Amino acid sequence: MAKNEWGMSVYPLVPGHEIVGEVTEVGSKAQKFDVGDRVGVGCVVGSCHSCDSCKNNLENYCPKSILTYGAEYHDGSITYGGYSDTMVADEHFVVRIPDNLPLDVAAPLLCAGITVYSPLRYYGLDKPGLHVVVVGLGGLGHVAVKFAKAMGAKVTVISTSPSKKKEALENLGADSFLVSRDKDQLQGASGTLDGIIDTVSAQHPLFPLLGLLKSHGKLVLVGAPEKPLELPVFPLLQGRKVVGGSMTGGLKETQEMIDFAAKHNVKPDIEVIAMEYVNTAMERLLKADVKYRFVIDIGNTLKATTS
Repeated sequence: MAKNEWGMSVYPLVPGHEIVGEVTEVGSKAQKFDVGDRVGVGCVVGSCHSCDSCKNNLENYCPKSILTYGAEYHDGSITYGGYSDTMVADEHFVVRIPDNLPLDVAAPLLCAGITVYSPLRYYGLDKPGLHVVVVGLGGLGHVAVKFAKAMGAKVTVISTSPSKKKEALENLGADSFLVSRDKDQLQGASGTLDGIIDTVSAQHPLFPLLGLLKSHGKLVLVGAPEKPLELPVFPLLQGRKVVGGSMTGGLKETQEMIDFAAKHNVKPDIEVIAMEYVNTAMERLLKADVKYRFVIDIGNTLKATTS
């Protein structure tokens, strides 16, 4: 969004859609929250409330959903995100952060967390004993590993980088690790997986992944490559395999995810930074030089400016 890589950015742009803090004021009609409550706002701040998606608590799929930043709000103004010291939001799009979940680690759950939690639930990959693969070990992937393990799955990580093996097994608790470019390793795992959560946003082949699935297995894409991926059909026919997608989650499920994370101690790995470090952090992101999410300490480092 910052560089308009998806062709939808509106400038001036104030990013940030993993926002946490405390309620400082409530409107006269607000009923869900009180001053002092610990809360968060994720990727969506508005929807139509009347379509099938909204009626089924899937506001993220509403045709008229309003993104937290860079979108037109109901009143015609442009939404601004969390790189700011205050924010006003419709209480319907605010979630409660449990007291035992630190605010800094809660923030990335509001996008990265729900992005991987929702498909694990929806596609039935949340059952103990299932064998789930997470492709890509970054901001999304590392949280996917933690949620899948908390749900009782056997988890394998697939990465292009052999150097991430120790991190995956020892620090994140994965059960096994495969290098995506090692054909022998992939062949050894052929037909053994119940599901795959593919978090990769770069161009990559799907054919090798489909070969890893059991019959009726599911490959779920949650990354967003700029260019279309090639989808081979025969591997789908041979085993009734499914390729699907998923994008964040509705507010009911987001609250469920936050509560699950608090109960099962699912915490993203973060690096807390000051506001003045943001440009450097952006440069490091391009080099994948972060484990695994930057969190900006707005409250203590954003300095007021006068015009």
